[in-house]
Amino acid sequence: MGERRQDKLLGIRTVGIREWTGSKIQYNRYEATPYKALKILCENYKFRAIDKVVDFGCGRGRVVFYLHHHFHLPITGIEANCKTYEEALENKAIYRLRAKHITAPIKFKYGLAQHYKIDKKDNCFYFFNPFSINIFRKVVNNILRSAEKDRRTVDLILYYPIREYKEFLKTSTPFTIINKIRVPGGSDEREKFIIYRLKEEVFNTDDCINY
Repeated sequence: MGERRQDKLLGIRTVGIREWTGSKIQYNRYEATPYKALKILCENYKFRAIDKVVDFGCGRGRVVFYLHHHFHLPITGIEANCKTYEEALENKAIYRLRAKHITAPIKFKYGLAQHYKIDKKDNCFYFFNPFSINIFRKVVNNILRSAEKDRRTVDLILYYPIREYKEFLKTSTPFTIINKIRVPGGSDEREKFIIYRLKEEVFNTDDCINY
């Protein structure tokens, strides 16, 4: 099923690419996660009713609406491009007319990812290479501080993960890989999801964690 047809089923418009202009060189262009990849993710990663998801660099909201529709999860999208953020709000208004029966909230927040205050219930974070490694470090460190303050297990879902993200998580954080999910039919070996987990128990050790 085509991308536009999938959009139509949800009552949204997320197809297309938007490049950044001006000085936002640390932010990557908008490009939605393919629906075929989201389907594979949801077949191999078990979202739970207690999960609260945050999509950093959510764009027009495809991941937000897809997960909300299929799993009825509370989910927040963070977007730093003003025009794209407004389009996400427009999508939400139309989507909500069709999804009145789903009580879980959808929120979109406009602003820089590193300025988002991690909620104590946020426990699942989605990234499709939305920004530079410098910003990624800041966001992950915010997540770590939140998880230490309000002890909980948290997961990071990385789609098409870049080397710098993987290296940082491996060498500078207590996150560990729990799953790798390859998207069938892709010609690029990077077309996959890597799921990282930070277990609550990591904070119960005597080792000092610096971030």
